[in-house]
Amino acid sequence: MKFLIASDIHGSATWCRRLMDALDREQPDRVLLLGDLLYHGPRNDLPGGYAPKEVIAMLNPLASQVIAVRGNCEAEVDQMVLDFPCMADFTTVFDSTATLTADGSPAEAPAAPGRELFLTHGHVYGAGFHNSVDNLPELPEGSILLYGHTHKKVSEPAPTHPGVWAFNPGSVSIPKDGTHSYGIYENGAVRFVGLSAE
Repeated sequence: MKFLIASDIHGSATWCRRLMDALDREQPDRVLLLGDLLYHGPRNDLPGGYAPKEVIAMLNPLASQVIAVRGNCEAEVDQMVLDFPCMADFTTVFDSTATLTADGSPAEAPAAPGRELFLTHGHVYGAGFHNSVDNLPELPEGSILLYGHTHKKVSEPAPTHPGVWAFNPGSVSIPKDGTHSYGIYENGAVRFVGLSAE
């Protein structure tokens, strides 16, 4: 099972096009969008190529592949123009094909089958990294928290939530750590992929 994970497009058609190119290359089973898709927000400058209507036109054809959650910049009008649900504060996806060791890492000889992915934006639920909140429900050991919001990449254990791995793919359009990026979940593990400016 392969998922492409992206967050914080913020209405940039320029960077959304690069994400669409990545989708063509990666050929994921599903696309997990972690919020802040169309609006740049009052705290951000306009991203390069700001054109939310163009982003809508790129995302809507993917509706049958998309699982999305609400970011702090989403509003009811966003749901009116997007063909997939995007207003939930969180959702979960279960990968029954993943095998894990007792510490939650991928393994050939698992202690338990399956891995839960908890998708959220980072402003309601999070593991406390950067300016995300430290608020999570009880999650099964070996779960992965997928979140955005901070525009900074993270891939490490959640310090106050034992057994949970925290993964932030960074920002597609307005990175605060220097590189535009997305994430890939495959074979029970997550990794970053940079987006090229060309």
